[in-house]
Amino acid sequence: MKTQSTLELSDVQAIAAAAQAEAQKNKWAVSIAIVDAGGHLLHFQRLDGAAPISSHIAPAKAKTSALGQRESKIYEDIILSLIHI
Repeated sequence: MKTQSTLELSDVQAIAAAAQAEAQKNKWAVSIAIVDAGGHLLHFQRLDGAAPISSHIAPAKAKTSALGQRESKIYEDIILSLIHI
C-alpha cells in the first residue's frame, strides 16, 4: 500500500518563511500560497507591493500544481504552443 506524506504546521511555516525570504532577497512583490496534495489552501500571504489580483492567482496556481503534480508553467507552455500553431 502506498502512503502519502502530509504537511504539518511546522512544515508550512518553514516553507512560507523560505518563500518570503527568497522573494524579499530578489525584491519580488508576490503572493505566496501553500496548498496540500488536494489543492486545499494551507497558507496565504500577500507581500507588500503585490498586485491585488495575485491574491486570486497564487492560490489557483498552487492548486493547479498540486492536482496536476507538476509546475503550472507547463500548462501555460502547452496553451501558448496551441495558440502559435
